[in-house]
Amino acid sequence: MIMKHHGEAGTRGTLVAQVMARVRKQIASRQAAPGVRLPSIRRLAEDLQVSRSTVVDAYDRLVGEGLITSRRGSGFYVAAHLPPFSLAETGPRLERDVDPLWIARQSLDSGDKLLKPGCGWLPPSWMPEAEIRRALRQLARDPEAQLTDYGTPHGLTALRHLLSRRLADRNIAAPPEQIMLTESGTQAIDLLCRFLVEPGDTVLVDDPCYFNFHAMLRAHRVRIASVPHTPDGPDIALFESALRDHAPRLYITNSALHNPTGATLSPVVAHRVLKLAEAHDVIIIEDDIFADFEHAPAPRLAAFDGLDRVIHIGSFSKTLSASFRSGFIAARRDWINELVDLRVATAFGGGSLAAALVLAVLRDGGYRRHTHALRTRLAEAMQTVGGRLKAAGLTPWIEPAAGMFLWCRLPEGLDAADVARFALAEDVVLAPGNAFSLNQAASGYLRFNVAQSLDPKIMLVLEKAMQQARG
Repeated sequence: MIMKHHGEAGTRGTLVAQVMARVRKQIASRQAAPGVRLPSIRRLAEDLQVSRSTVVDAYDRLVGEGLITSRRGSGFYVAAHLPPFSLAETGPRLERDVDPLWIARQSLDSGDKLLKPGCGWLPPSWMPEAEIRRALRQLARDPEAQLTDYGTPHGLTALRHLLSRRLADRNIAAPPEQIMLTESGTQAIDLLCRFLVEPGDTVLVDDPCYFNFHAMLRAHRVRIASVPHTPDGPDIALFESALRDHAPRLYITNSALHNPTGATLSPVVAHRVLKLAEAHDVIIIEDDIFADFEHAPAPRLAAFDGLDRVIHIGSFSKTLSASFRSGFIAARRDWINELVDLRVATAFGGGSLAAALVLAVLRDGGYRRHTHALRTRLAEAMQTVGGRLKAAGLTPWIEPAAGMFLWCRLPEGLDAADVARFALAEDVVLAPGNAFSLNQAASGYLRFNVAQSLDPKIMLVLEKAMQQARG
């Protein structure tokens, strides 16, 4: 809401810019399509609580920019030809050094130049490089290995059989024909959004949630609503209200080892979520890419639901390799058939070499030993980093059962964006809470990846950044 102001000309100039920004955002996100009539001057002035002259000035400037057109006696319309879609323009305007997409790009580009306690992946030295090299040598010697041809539409059959058995260990009944391989968990969600939603539909996410969910959904030009997350899952009362008020098509969540909080869904909350989803005809995408970090399987929505309205996805980017991209979708048989067609249309054949490598590593007992050692190592890092953060004055939201994330509250009065900005100047990339919050309700939180937070310099920089943020 833009509040009405009176007085100096500078204030009016600011209000004009705010009105223009609002219209630009609606156009950039395609909420206002080409040729659509914009609100009348009187209506927009009333909605935004500004003067009519402010709206007139804003509309005139947007006409001058070519974003909208004026039709005498009819009103103002979105121009017939829009500028190219800009993902940055569809979300909240954030300073560059705390914008999550920019930070992710810097983390990926920087190599070892930056310390990255805010990133979402393990250090390369923690990954099973010896097992990967062994599998590559095995594939190179195998005359039956596909090194040059396209993969099959569903994906490597032997890997889908193995995934079916692994899912059964989590009480998810998914025969191989109900599993389709993807290049990654991200591609899985992208395909599902292409399949299930249309521009203008509403999708529900947790607050906070993995920030790339926001970016992905904005790219699909849908409306996003959120529900607060608790240590046991979504707040059920507010979840029901969100279903009633927003009528979402989808709900995307992590049941186990939630990103960024580390929370785990309880059986009681899982049951109520599924009952409400059925009552409101909502499809659920359950993102389970952190499954191999668990010491014991937590409840899965797909296990309770039987893959009726829950779609289960996973990948091996976090535990095996982010270079050999391989993920999967487990869903209803009829949906898998449609998704296979969509995958062929958008990517043609899959990466058969990556799938063969994953299969070779999973069949090797070395992967089981690797994940067992990884869980132990993460538990030790969780204890070490948690203790250091508490000593620095931060408070973990919960003590996660497993995984690599700690969601921590800063001391009262500190804004995580300010702390992250000062830390970045010292070559330390932090993850401020509002990067994960649709409603910008997590300004006092930071997400820490304990595997990436063991360097003593990080705590020194964090304490210095907190002092600078206090002013």
